[in-house]
Amino acid sequence: MTHTVSSGAPIDPQRPSQMSSTRLASALKVANIPVLTLVLYQLTGERRWLEPPYRPRRSAGLDDNATGGLPVEVQEEVRRAAFVGIRSWMDGASMAVPEPPDDVLVEMLGVSMGEDVGQEYGPMIRSDLGLDEAREPDVTFPPGFEVLIIGTGLSGLVMAKSLVDAGVECRLVERAHELGGTWRDNRYPGCGVDTPSAIYSFSFSTFPWSRYFAERDEVQEYLKSMAKSEGLLSRIDFDRDVVEAMYDAESQRWHVNTQTSLGETVVYSPDVVISAVGVFSEMRWPDVPGLRDFTGELVHTADWDEDVVLAGRRVGVIGNGASAMQLVPAVVDDVEHLTIFQRSPHWVAPFPQFQGEVPDVIREFGVAVPLYRRWYRVRAGWTFNDRLHSSLQRDPDWTHPERSVNARNDEHRKFFTSYLDSKVDGREDLREALLPTYPPFGKRILLDNGWFDAVRRPHVTLETKPISHVDGDRVVVEGEEGHQLEVLVCATGFQAVRFLSSMSINGRDGVTLREVWGEDDARAYLGSTVPGFPNFFIMYGPNVQAGHGGSLVGLAEMQSHYIVDALRALVTSGSRSIEVKRDVWERYNEEVDRAHDAMVWAHPGMSTYYRNSRGRVVVPGPFRVVDLWHRTRHVDTDDYIMTPHSAQSVRP
Repeated sequence: MTHTVSSGAPIDPQRPSQMSSTRLASALKVANIPVLTLVLYQLTGERRWLEPPYRPRRSAGLDDNATGGLPVEVQEEVRRAAFVGIRSWMDGASMAVPEPPDDVLVEMLGVSMGEDVGQEYGPMIRSDLGLDEAREPDVTFPPGFEVLIIGTGLSGLVMAKSLVDAGVECRLVERAHELGGTWRDNRYPGCGVDTPSAIYSFSFSTFPWSRYFAERDEVQEYLKSMAKSEGLLSRIDFDRDVVEAMYDAESQRWHVNTQTSLGETVVYSPDVVISAVGVFSEMRWPDVPGLRDFTGELVHTADWDEDVVLAGRRVGVIGNGASAMQLVPAVVDDVEHLTIFQRSPHWVAPFPQFQGEVPDVIREFGVAVPLYRRWYRVRAGWTFNDRLHSSLQRDPDWTHPERSVNARNDEHRKFFTSYLDSKVDGREDLREALLPTYPPFGKRILLDNGWFDAVRRPHVTLETKPISHVDGDRVVVEGEEGHQLEVLVCATGFQAVRFLSSMSINGRDGVTLREVWGEDDARAYLGSTVPGFPNFFIMYGPNVQAGHGGSLVGLAEMQSHYIVDALRALVTSGSRSIEVKRDVWERYNEEVDRAHDAMVWAHPGMSTYYRNSRGRVVVPGPFRVVDLWHRTRHVDTDDYIMTPHSAQSVRP
């Protein structure tokens, strides 16, 4: 299958491209009805498309509610009207409502979702639809001004794209021989996204996804295609592992030492350093005595050995989180016996679009009618972003804090429990083992891509006793002899709380970032910058991930927008360095901690990779996606110290 990427100037949502009437009719037969009603309103200006009987019913799940819950005859009426309107539009007719005001955009999204949407979402919806006409200031960066980006995962690539668009010279260094970050490294069977492909896409770069939830190979292909089309490949230096970065206060410049696989040292001296190594770069091995002496084959999901054979063998999997939940269903039919070592159960949501393929005609339709594709993306963003945020807040008056944190959270618990019961009916042993005792969303919610069906298989053992040690080819659990295995897979994730642990970052006074943070207590202003480290920014830093949902792609675009704005402010002010004020950094992190204290992640009686060794939440942020969007639109220069040029900082 050949994929193409459209990038560069944003696709004009006001004009469609041509599509034959036959193909258009075929596309409309399977197109999303709620999205079509929004397109119809903009095409015709007729408010009836936002009113009954065309108003969709609210979807309780995570799918795209393709029919809107409407009667078949109403759906057909929408499809017929959409054919006439879109055909006329393709033939040159004008759109009646090309740029709805923000309050109408909010109303449209709310109608299409069957629920209320706050007015604060208006500007974000406008931006997502490509209707934001606000132009960024035209700032000319001085000759020789250079930015170094560490890492070429999705965060590093979108950061480079934003810098290039702003006229900033940049280079990227990558320790591997290929770009992609976590999507390059994670190659285990079943690996894929757990957010819709529609929102796991850059706003500026479309892609004809073959699945509603893309698998690993397609995501990696997308990142490589984007980098190529945006001209980023020539800016990447591969085989450059950053060992140390040091800020020179006299020259007001960074010196970054990298090492190649042959042991050669390559030094860079940029004006600005941006870390884009993320939180999923350093794998975490379980602390199990004797693990490294396992006499069978030992492999980690984050560094998959494609030569390992699972078929017909006795396989063990340590862990039951997101990686295991993808791996197990993908290999269960091949192994002789599978033993899953579970530390604690997870809440699991139905996954109706698991492995669902996007029809070719819809992929074509999405390219021909950008307005449809963009509205589909906005709706997917709402479903997987802030829709769930309120259910994570702890209600101090809630009468059942032992099982949930508020009434809505309790409804989620009932829904997920009912789903579990339907999947393990007749297996009380599995129900007891798989039913969490903590509130929903206390840990990352996982999607059922065949997990429950796999665990029920007769050749699968779910082991819930703690692992004592590994003895030869046996994994011994407390009180038993153990499980004899030929292959042992560690699906135990990453050192997520140890931000930037793979390198030493030395700031203005020679203090390292590790000394400021300790081993696992990372704090940054807007997840992006730390006092004492001028001209240093972090992509996907602490408290950025939207724990209640969301797409890392969207968050990366927000951060890159903010960082570029900071660099514009730096140059506009005539300064040489920019550094967040300590009191601003402290107040922000106090705000983060207070908000987290009122959320489900602070609930006792559970462990999660979101929290550090002291119980502080360091990975996800407590705020809504829309809140971060507004806070990253523009830099407030009052938050920063701007330092003028020194004599040593002027390049000869």
